[in-house]
Amino acid sequence: MSKIDTKNRILDAAEVLFAERGFADTSLRLITSEADVNLASVNYHFGSKKELIQAVLDRYLSLFMPELDARLNSLMEQEQLTLLQLFESFVEPLMKLSAVRASGPAIFMQLLGRGYIDSQGHLRRFITAHYGPILMRITQAISKANPALSPADLFWRLHFTLGTVVFTMASADALRDIALADFGQQLDVEGLVRNVIPYLASGVGAPVESTRLSLAV
Repeated sequence: MSKIDTKNRILDAAEVLFAERGFADTSLRLITSEADVNLASVNYHFGSKKELIQAVLDRYLSLFMPELDARLNSLMEQEQLTLLQLFESFVEPLMKLSAVRASGPAIFMQLLGRGYIDSQGHLRRFITAHYGPILMRITQAISKANPALSPADLFWRLHFTLGTVVFTMASADALRDIALADFGQQLDVEGLVRNVIPYLASGVGAPVESTRLSLAV
């Protein structure tokens, strides 16, 4: 087995286990058992569990972020920008992650969610260090589409947006089965994502005054 094959087998096994079990509850021994490699190979290729976690997510981020950035740059050149346009710009870059594996879009979103649930501070630092300018462009684009948002408003709405998307992608198979059985809708993963976009745009675009009044009460 070549070094590249071994590395990819570790990554393939790790990403599925991390998505299903979380980072904290997935041991290196479980990963190496699933990948059918020895424990020393993880240290050789990645150095540590933290670096393996970063490599697993970066396999997707390295494809997703440049694609998204190109679309964001184009949108920011427009005189006016809507939140619906902004969230729709995420769809194609997300769907292209099926090039990594068929379930790549769902796994990617689950991994992002696990990064928050498992309090992986090193992962947030890694993403910020490698993709900070693109993250900044996302917040700039949202602020352009909804200038009324304060930094605190933006934080909460992005937090709830991520939670909604992670839940939707984690439940993709069940939601598609329900849509077919109850409503006769036959959706692929892209169709599912496009269904949630108007909800996200409406949530992030909700009037700021009403939410602040509710908090004051």
